[in-house]
Amino acid sequence: MKALIGLLLLVFGHDVSSVIHSLQVFSTASSGLSTFPDFVMVLMVDEVQIEYYDSNTRRIIPKQDWVDQATRDKDPDYLENETENRKGHQQVFKGNMGTLKKRFNQTGGAHVYQRMIGCEWDDEDGTTEGYEQHGYDGEDFISLDLKTLTWVAPVHQAFTSKLRLDHNTAQNQYLKNYLNKECVDWLKQLLAYGKSTLQRTGCLSQRSPSSPVVCHASGFYPNRVVVFWRRDGQELHEQVDDGEVLPNHDGTFQVSVDLSLTAVPQEDWGALMECVVQLKGIEDISKTLDPALIRTNRGKTVSCNAVRQPELCNRNLSLTNTRNTHKLIPRVPGSTWTLLKLLTV
Repeated sequence: MKALIGLLLLVFGHDVSSVIHSLQVFSTASSGLSTFPDFVMVLMVDEVQIEYYDSNTRRIIPKQDWVDQATRDKDPDYLENETENRKGHQQVFKGNMGTLKKRFNQTGGAHVYQRMIGCEWDDEDGTTEGYEQHGYDGEDFISLDLKTLTWVAPVHQAFTSKLRLDHNTAQNQYLKNYLNKECVDWLKQLLAYGKSTLQRTGCLSQRSPSSPVVCHASGFYPNRVVVFWRRDGQELHEQVDDGEVLPNHDGTFQVSVDLSLTAVPQEDWGALMECVVQLKGIEDISKTLDPALIRTNRGKTVSCNAVRQPELCNRNLSLTNTRNTHKLIPRVPGSTWTLLKLLTV
């Protein structure tokens, strides 16, 4: 179903520009698929999976360490409470699947029912958008119009659901408040948590005295980090090799930018030359190009310590101090994920 297919948008440039962040919950019920769980629920932030639940394990599996810590700081009993919530979703989806098979006059075969609910937030102008969509066997089935608080039924099998849901004004108002307020607030809190608590590192490394100097930044979230070299306040473009943003094992990101020494006279080293790391919402991190801080690899094995994936930065390193100001998410009663009014079609 086209409406349920997400696209990963990677924004990487020399300006920390506006970014649209998203928080999404994908729920899928299926029948007739022996190799696939009857029910799966996946939570995603900015197209990165953060939680997983299915009917086989019947438990929530955190996918990102830092998000797992964020939810525990918010509610120590989060996993236990939300596991019970997922089990409730599972039963409702099982009932919905049975209803849909009757509506479409189906008795066998493989069938899939999906729900996507979530919100988006533009961190530049503050605009938000929420959505609630359902699909069946790869086609749109029914969706909520948040402007009119009415349901859109593109197929005649959904018309019965539309009539019933349109009359449930309390539920529709709840969904509007949830998608426009609660969902966005929790998305902002997750992003703020990532910016304030993650162990961000920066290092300069060099394979040999004649090799390019590598500026490596790691431990950032989201992935819209900008790393560049500058001389006397001016950004360098020549003799600079920008690496791609790569994922770390814990859901954060890393990137390296190489500087060819042929572009930098020895007299310009020191205070005139620095590597700068920019991430919207935090203070810039810079590393001065100082020969005393760069050690070349002379056949010795040196620990990368704070670098998130040492195997991707296995050179002799000099590390910056980590900027790590802890900030807990405010404790909120109940669970922000929980949709108290589960929809039955």
